[in-house]
Amino acid sequence: MNEQTLSMRLERVAGLVPKGARLADIGSDHGYLPVALIKRGVITAAVAGEVALTPFRSAERTARESGLDEQISVRLASGLEAIEPADGITAISMCGMGGETIRDILDSGKRHLNGGERLILQPNGGEQPLRRWLMDNDYRIQHEEVLQENRFYYEIIVAERDGPVRYSAEQLYFGPLQLQARSPVFLAKWQRMLRLKQKTLASFTRAQQAVAEEKVEEIAQQVRWISELLA
Repeated sequence: MNEQTLSMRLERVAGLVPKGARLADIGSDHGYLPVALIKRGVITAAVAGEVALTPFRSAERTARESGLDEQISVRLASGLEAIEPADGITAISMCGMGGETIRDILDSGKRHLNGGERLILQPNGGEQPLRRWLMDNDYRIQHEEVLQENRFYYEIIVAERDGPVRYSAEQLYFGPLQLQARSPVFLAKWQRMLRLKQKTLASFTRAQQAVAEEKVEEIAQQVRWISELLA
């Protein structure tokens, strides 16, 4: 993967960034996404934020070697601390982190959000707590999709502040728009998840030490939801 050939996940994310946006790509790694989007004429400027020194330097190098260091500000910062008011950010992308990590970055960086940005999020698991944060902070989910890449299933969630909004427990678990669309790849993901959850429940019954009753009930509830979804 490089700025010319993005991974399938990043390509899908790129397609959800609005034309003419000023993008903050948080956890930008090599900076491939903002470079690709500027080269394609999709965005006008970008901030590439990285908390770790090695990927920060990789992103700096990518921007410099692409001749785009005037349009891409690469910053060493924690989460949304990379964003400054003068940046005029209209879209924020966060890809390849756990959903809880994305939630925590959004929550700790709330003061850097003006409420007008589109959030384009690609969590690696932990979608439920991320959706709960979006709901609790008046962000409506505008688009969701599941994709399979290298045997793994990934979700993309796009949200904009348009609240208040309420989602049911099942909608937070599966995704409100996913539940409506029920795409083949979405159903395939949950067929796999059902097998994993059933194995987990079986392991609880065989466990030498008692498992907390709330944990058993939580997994049992998820098994019921998934079974109903696939029925």
